[in-house]
Amino acid sequence: MAYVKLIMPRMHKRPVDTDLKLHMSPPLGLLTIANIIRDRHEIRIENENIRDIDLTDSPDIVGISITVDALPRAIEISKAYRAKGIPVVAGGIHITTALNTIEDGLFDVLCVGAAEGTWPQIMEDLENGCLKKIYRCRKLTTGDIVSPAYDLVDHRDYLYCNIIHTSRGCPFRCDFCYNSGNDQQFINRDIDVVLDEIRMLNKKHIMIIDDNFCGNPKWTREFLKRLKALHIRWNAAVSINAAYDEELLDLMKESGCQGLFIGFESINQNAVSNVHKVQNHTDTYERAIRNIHDRGIMINASFVFGLDGDTKDTFKDTLDWIVKNKIETVTSHILTPYPGTKLYDRMKEEGRILTDDLSLYNTANVVYKPSDISPEDLYKGYLGMYKKIYSFRNIIRRIPEKKDQRAAYLMFNLFYRKFGKLTDALCKLITYERIGLWGETMSKYMK
Repeated sequence: MAYVKLIMPRMHKRPVDTDLKLHMSPPLGLLTIANIIRDRHEIRIENENIRDIDLTDSPDIVGISITVDALPRAIEISKAYRAKGIPVVAGGIHITTALNTIEDGLFDVLCVGAAEGTWPQIMEDLENGCLKKIYRCRKLTTGDIVSPAYDLVDHRDYLYCNIIHTSRGCPFRCDFCYNSGNDQQFINRDIDVVLDEIRMLNKKHIMIIDDNFCGNPKWTREFLKRLKALHIRWNAAVSINAAYDEELLDLMKESGCQGLFIGFESINQNAVSNVHKVQNHTDTYERAIRNIHDRGIMINASFVFGLDGDTKDTFKDTLDWIVKNKIETVTSHILTPYPGTKLYDRMKEEGRILTDDLSLYNTANVVYKPSDISPEDLYKGYLGMYKKIYSFRNIIRRIPEKKDQRAAYLMFNLFYRKFGKLTDALCKLITYERIGLWGETMSKYMK
């Protein structure tokens, strides 16, 4: 039996976020690794976003899950353990997408692709003293996917532990997304397994954290028909094409959908076309919004600023559009060319990358040269969007028409965004779990 330590390095908090973001939900990727190997090994999971890592211990092997902005910190952690002769495995979305950017000597092992197809062999080779430099996962089948080890989560640390995934990846390949890189796969999980996980969680509200819950509409329809029997409420992220399928939207509502996260990205068609977001057509956005709102489902709209064609006027135009359409919540990002994506490759070739400091690649910094706006105006406009969207005036102007949605709407807009620092201080006093449970209680008043 080996002692395996799994680490989530500290992420760089965006200026618009509080620690609520860091405590949103547990790392399902690490929990999945834990469940794959726990029968034969001792597992310890440490999330540096929750508390400091204990670097004084001596596990037999260390695994680090890496996003691009966390790579510099992951390298520091690796150095500390490798100095003690402890092998370090680097995996996660950045390693899978941008393997060729990882310099030799930073980690002992690079894990490319899903844990199900790599970690069993890693542990076998560790025991036999023959660890290889790179492990690659073959394409997964539905039966390969392992459930997370939910029982290893300390619920006091997180707002929501009632999270599941029904699929891996996304069928679309938008240029700025990790899914445009190599070694990405879209696959749905077994419906019976997912339903069993929901029953096991024993919660009346579930967050589905897929990249695209409707990536396979046929699968989604079958799942929703069976989900209705559980009488739960749920939220998920979907691509906008799902909003034009009214039969699918009806099934969503009937099965308990309360809100959908949708990547609108831009209200400028040329901007979304330039990054090959082929499923988005701005001239039909408002029809999509009506279809969703007519069914009493709220929208969390995601926007990316700094796409080619964006100017200083883009921020005001987008804000006016958001208010006009009463979008309930908004997530904004500065365009970020992640290494390994088609966008990064194109910008690198054009000489537009301004910095190689990967800690800045968190969608809150301008790391490239925009085409039609200065980096300074892009950053100022991004910060200004959050202030204006979540001003008292615009919170009132966007309030939902349906009265049963207003409690949940105000809870997010006021307690998460407007007064996030105060809410976070309260969480630190009485635990994040209790505030999350209060949020679930508020959501039950939505029909």
